[in-house]
Amino acid sequence: MYITLTIETKDGKADIRIDSEQKISEGLKALRDSGKPPPGQSPDFFRSSVREALVSAYRTFKDEHIFDGDILVAID
Repeated sequence: MYITLTIETKDGKADIRIDSEQKISEGLKALRDSGKPPPGQSPDFFRSSVREALVSAYRTFKDEHIFDGDILVAID
């Protein structure tokens, strides 16, 4: 299943549509490879604005219960 969400880092933010079975870190790599923000940074953890929970970049969006409309904010 594909989901649409926003990823924010200190370098910028990007709205993406991505497979929920994909790891969050892989989604960030795909963004960087396509030249879209957020460039450079590969954080290990994010905060989900919907669930207000800590999210690991090494798990899938589905495993972390990330759904449409969520905003993932990088934790530095």
